[in-house]
Amino acid sequence: MSPRQSALKLDLPARMGRADFVPSACNAAALGLLGAALPGGRLVLHGPQGSGKTHLGHVWGAARGAQHLMGAQLAGADLPALIAHGAVWLDEAERVADSSEAQTALFHLLNLAQAHGAEVLMAARAPARDWGVTLPDLASRLGACAHVALAAPDDALLAAVLAKLFADRQVVISDRLIPYLLPRMERSLAAAQRLVAQLDTEALARGKPIGRALAAEVMQRA
Repeated sequence: MSPRQSALKLDLPARMGRADFVPSACNAAALGLLGAALPGGRLVLHGPQGSGKTHLGHVWGAARGAQHLMGAQLAGADLPALIAHGAVWLDEAERVADSSEAQTALFHLLNLAQAHGAEVLMAARAPARDWGVTLPDLASRLGACAHVALAAPDDALLAAVLAKLFADRQVVISDRLIPYLLPRMERSLAAAQRLVAQLDTEALARGKPIGRALAAEVMQRA
């Protein structure tokens, strides 16, 4: 087996536990709200791709024992069974706007949750008013939900995430590498995960440490 074939098998899945979530000023408000009962039992968590919505959803869901599904899966779901667990978190919640069936299902889910004291967390890229919902009753329910925004990750958060991702892979880097990466990489947590994986794979394949020259080459190809 070649070194490259060995290296390619070392990609690590994203870790979604509470200990793996790096707090920062750009996610402090969301982290605070999710640590207590949701305001009114429902919350829309919104922010750009890679801002940490899905990770926060996993953290909250694990703490609450919540049922997890995607917005596009809500049409046809067993709503009473979902609510019976006491908590539901809906990722890519804006996708309910894709069909009238999904919109009707979310409307009934919110009503059932209120009636049974269950909580509903909805994660989306935009506030609910921008989802394109056409069912007036659902639009009214969503408008009454609390919203909290996640900003794109700042330098402090990206630096901490990069350092943790390298440490998780037991990769030792120089103090100069992360300051070099920050102004040149895509500003998202997902991009940080991809970049560290690519750098680790390339370094293993070449049998050399990760330096700025290798980083420049990998980012230029991306």
